[in-house]
Amino acid sequence: MPRPTDPTDAADPTDATEPPGRSRRFPGAYAGPDAAFGARLVLVTAATAMAAVPFALALVLVESRWAPLYRLDLATARRLHATALEHPGWVRVLDFLTGVVWDPVTMRLLVAALVIWLAVRRAWRLAAWAAVTAVASGLIGLLVKTMVERARPSLPDPVAHAPGFSFPSGHAMTATTSCAVFLLVLLPLVPRAWRPLPWALALLSVLGVGYTRVALGVHWVSDVVGGWLLGLALVAATTLVFEVWRADTGRPRAAVTEGLEPELTAPDPEAPRAGRTTG
Repeated sequence: MPRPTDPTDAADPTDATEPPGRSRRFPGAYAGPDAAFGARLVLVTAATAMAAVPFALALVLVESRWAPLYRLDLATARRLHATALEHPGWVRVLDFLTGVVWDPVTMRLLVAALVIWLAVRRAWRLAAWAAVTAVASGLIGLLVKTMVERARPSLPDPVAHAPGFSFPSGHAMTATTSCAVFLLVLLPLVPRAWRPLPWALALLSVLGVGYTRVALGVHWVSDVVGGWLLGLALVAATTLVFEVWRADTGRPRAAVTEGLEPELTAPDPEAPRAGRTTG
């Protein structure tokens, strides 16, 4: 004998025929890891685009030979070149800083040593992030130089020479990305009271590199600014991807002042957190 129809059956919120992952509050929406990953991916794309806007603007101004920027470049180059001609000892100091201390090869070797150290500590995610950021910096900088084909300054009685094209400055871009890598990786190991010191050293290095390149007459001011902006955009992009990676492994978002992976202080930085499993 058929069971009488219960008028509440049709309104049963636990109806098993509802597709898994569909939100009961919003019938047309889906939740779950795929939706979360999609939202994070959109956020990363938008944030990366915003970070690249200042560099894109600088590139447009350089390519269009915007008169105010051209005058600034020329006036600064002439003034610093005159100072360099009057102080040959200062030129030797600048040449040592830009050719040895802050040379891109030096910076990349230091990052390579950091990557090896991270691998030894089994911080594989951080090692991959640092390596990708450093390699991408060199490749993207070279690609943009080749596309723009901007000539270097041509000054009377030059005190230094450099091969290749001018925009963006490879020294400035490499210093920006390398210092950012060191800061974001090693900050968790620095006592909180001492953290302003590495920030100050990184800022001094980035600004110092820019000054040496313009003072030696091998780059325009806009080349250096372009290198800084492109380096920052690249670090922003790779850092946002790293944050998505952390989120997918169940790690909370870390403040930039705490470094990318605060767990680096632990013996096994990538060990699953207590109470969580990864899959």
